[in-house]
Amino acid sequence: MNLTRRVLSDPRHFLAFGFGSGLAPKAPGTFGTVAAIPLWWLMAPLPGWLYVAITAALFLFGVWLCDVVSRDLGVHDHPGIVWDEIVGLLVTMAFLPHSWWWLLAGFLLFRLFDIVKPWPIRAIDRKVGGGFGIMVDDLVAGLFALALLQLAYHLL
Repeated sequence: MNLTRRVLSDPRHFLAFGFGSGLAPKAPGTFGTVAAIPLWWLMAPLPGWLYVAITAALFLFGVWLCDVVSRDLGVHDHPGIVWDEIVGLLVTMAFLPHSWWWLLAGFLLFRLFDIVKPWPIRAIDRKVGGGFGIMVDDLVAGLFALALLQLAYHLL
């Protein structure tokens, strides 16, 4: 079975591939981050505690999901697995205003940290395996972006 058919026919693969966005032939991580935007837009008005609880649940679910799908594909952290980018953007955007300006800033910062992988993100990416390894480097990238955005928000 080819990858596209597998992703579109197996709900676990469909979710791990960001509702199909991870099938993009170039920059699947960026497309996966774009796929997170509607979810953030719906979650942003929630109380902070609920936003964090849902994001944490999606992270924990992602550890299982990414582990299962990567083992099923036989590839650790297949580029098309973008559930981690979805959760990473949600982490980035926590406690920020519900606006396109903050979303654009968060999107760009998260992608920068996810692509460049400064220390310790690169070390985590190399040394931590399984579903947790797939998820945790994007969690840290999201936390880095969140810290800068919160600094900007409180200084502006």
